Amino acid sequence: MENISGIYSLSELKQAIAADPQIWRPLVFTNGCFDLLHAGHVRYLQAAKLLGRSLVVGLNSDRSVQTIKPQPVGAPARPIVPQLQRAEVLAALRSVDGVILFSEPTAAQLVEALQPEIYAKGGDYKIETLPEAAIVHSYGGRVELIQIEVPSSTSAIIHRILNL
Repeated sequence: MENISGIYSLSELKQAIAADPQIWRPLVFTNGCFDLLHAGHVRYLQAAKLLGRSLVVGLNSDRSVQTIKPQPVGAPARPIVPQLQRAEVLAALRSVDGVILFSEPTAAQLVEALQPEIYAKGGDYKIETLPEAAIVHSYGGRVELIQIEVPSSTSAIIHRILNL
């Protein structure tokens, strides 16, 4: 699955990290839907990248997004943008070194497999409620919550468009 755009399968990413740990480690990992990319996402990813040497984004697959994002009455089904397009846009960002799709509701399996030194999430989360946090702490990694600089959300953007 790896190609010029920096989209990896789990096995490809694990091989790349093992082959060149000096390029990848310390690894920062984050995850999300990133449906309609906005300035809040970009600044968050830039801040996450600064925590380590490389940044890998776990991207919720279309199926996963449909499971975790409720569809309000009258709103379009989520995601708005298909998974491969979302992955390509993320991979094109200067701060992102790799993108990996996952279909589970959480990124716990990816965190366990990749064992990033730093697991990053937005400041609107709490460490105690992150399912990935216990895994990160179990191997000595750390969880970082990044302050939200630009308060924006895909749901708010969709709501605004629908109410024009």
